[in-house]
Amino acid sequence: MANGNRSQNVAAARWSADGSELGRSDLTAPGADVFGSKVFGPTVLKQRLPKQVHKKLLRTLENGEALDPTLADAVATAMRDWAMENGCTHYTHWFQPLTGSTAEKHDSFYGPAGDGTAIAEFSGKELIQGEPDASSFPTGGLRATFEARGYTAWDPTSPAFILDNPNGALLCIPTAFASWKGEALDTKIPLLRSMDALSRSAVAALKLIGDLETQRVFSTVGPEQEYFLIDEQYYFERPDLVNTGRTLFGAKPPKGHELDDHYFGSIPERVLACMMETELELAKLGVPIKTRHNEVAPAQYEVAPIFESSNVGADHQQLTMQVLQNVARRYGLVCLIHEKPFAGVNGSGKHNNWSVGTDGGENLLNPGATPHDNLQFLFFCTAVIQAVNKHQGLLRATVASVGQDHRLGANEAPPAIISIFLGGELERVFDAIAKGKTTRSKPGSFLGLGSDVLPPLPLDGGDRNRTSPFAFTGNKFEFRAPGSSQSISFVNTVLNTIVAEAIDDLSAKLKKSLGSRRSIEAALMPVLKNSVKENEAILFGGDGYSEAWHKEAEKRGLKNMRTTPDALPEMIAPATVKVFAKYKVLNKVELQSRFEVAAEQYVTKLNIEGETAANMARTLILPAATRHLAELRAAEVPALIEETAVLVDELVSAIRALDKANEGHPSRGGVINHAKYMRDKVIPAMDATREVADKLEGIVADSLWPLPKYQEMLFIK
Repeated sequence: MANGNRSQNVAAARWSADGSELGRSDLTAPGADVFGSKVFGPTVLKQRLPKQVHKKLLRTLENGEALDPTLADAVATAMRDWAMENGCTHYTHWFQPLTGSTAEKHDSFYGPAGDGTAIAEFSGKELIQGEPDASSFPTGGLRATFEARGYTAWDPTSPAFILDNPNGALLCIPTAFASWKGEALDTKIPLLRSMDALSRSAVAALKLIGDLETQRVFSTVGPEQEYFLIDEQYYFERPDLVNTGRTLFGAKPPKGHELDDHYFGSIPERVLACMMETELELAKLGVPIKTRHNEVAPAQYEVAPIFESSNVGADHQQLTMQVLQNVARRYGLVCLIHEKPFAGVNGSGKHNNWSVGTDGGENLLNPGATPHDNLQFLFFCTAVIQAVNKHQGLLRATVASVGQDHRLGANEAPPAIISIFLGGELERVFDAIAKGKTTRSKPGSFLGLGSDVLPPLPLDGGDRNRTSPFAFTGNKFEFRAPGSSQSISFVNTVLNTIVAEAIDDLSAKLKKSLGSRRSIEAALMPVLKNSVKENEAILFGGDGYSEAWHKEAEKRGLKNMRTTPDALPEMIAPATVKVFAKYKVLNKVELQSRFEVAAEQYVTKLNIEGETAANMARTLILPAATRHLAELRAAEVPALIEETAVLVDELVSAIRALDKANEGHPSRGGVINHAKYMRDKVIPAMDATREVADKLEGIVADSLWPLPKYQEMLFIK
């Protein structure tokens, strides 16, 4: 039994460096900087390709053209030689199916030569295209189970990298994943399409405003990752953590995070050592980690990178989760990235910091030093406001999952109601635009725009609002709602697409307004005024957790989708289908498939949780409670006997009700009907079972309780 004595707690707390860790190094010494050392990036390409071949490759990539076979062969040869010099014997087309994680099939570089030896081969064709089985990945009905052919296609905009293993190394080539008929079976293809759509719309808008130099616009992302670290012994003693990623049982400990002493506190030595090695491994892979710190809950931490292109940032985010989990095991820890691994303490999210920049290095969401810069800022910021308001339901759907339903709407994460926080000063600016007025401000507080028709802009947007799902934070928007275990690809695909639509709408209106006005400033203001007035309901700077806001949001007509089954239909709503079709990001069938996959995953994960909870309650918790009851009867303690007997009977009843809910799945009505059944029947049955079990945890003898408790898992490091 897990807690028959405290020896395992002592063992968990006894970690010390054994000499195999990183140790100290002089980072100023030549060759000490390992950043990107495991990446086949631009520098390596330039070094290894003939000069003319390298120039031709750059032109091909810049123009978005297909690689010709000769060029592809040259790149493949250089990549193979580099990989083998770094210990690689195999390569894989590293792709991201609709599972939310990554997938890989390893192929050897070596092939038989016919004389009993082997030679290393890797052609341009093998670089560009692979063929994994497409029938074994979720498609939401897009593919029949017997239709197995699928293709992976090299993404040259995301560099190949090497993953080290104690027994070798693997070359990973980021790729897209499509069906035989060309449907997108992954998260990368829609993201790349959306980036192209945003670029086309933004470049056209910039030309209209007067920028004739920008040829390409990029969306950028810097996702913050929250996670928990617990000792691996506790993890493997919890079937719920192993099977579902979260604790299905566990009483509230005497101490949680009420003292606020963990947040930004001194990082425990063992955890810091794990963080440092994680950052070293990520640095080798070219992932630009910038910050690390303790989060709110005990045993909870956060890591965040510097901004990158959305596509590369999404790839790096998947790598970050993988490396965090791999490195943790080297320190006797397990990394939990579930949104709510522990009830009653802070859950984990993944703040998606999103912005838009030009090929000249200009951030279009950064108020500038000149009237022209601020004119651009106003235009693009207004486009984001319009996009989020129009597609608020779709944005909510992008972060919907069974894990998220424990967080969204609670007093620890952004509410299920989507709103935008601009900051006090910037809010005044947009309020002035809506009223067609300019505003006065304190000297030095605002940037001058050099025109009477434009309101002054704040240099800093003001204070932040942690309760806002979508907040402007100086030079970017922070979408705070994504869950910690989620891929950020779909979130950013949606942001890129809906903002492209809003940019095109504003551009069309600006073009029309320019016909009757002399200056761009005079033409733009009525366009911005009308847009802000039409979309100001989405702007909110108060407490997003309060009941008052829920009532106010309802008056404003904002959507409040509290659970995943409420939100997922927004993925196939008419407005969603229309905007994705217009920008050729996802067709109706591809959208429907993603909706089906998301709903099926919700049902499947809850089914696993329900069956795990019933099994644990019946085979672990009930036997412990009955043994405790037998000891009380032997000791003849009537008051305690009655209290325990009542709870044991309640637990038996709850288990039977949970078994019934687990067996009563509907066979008709579609996937959303099934999801609603899980929400309305299985979850309440699980909660009722947990409520009784957690009461028993408080009275059953500690020596009999079969599971590590919260006070052990969260505080022993």
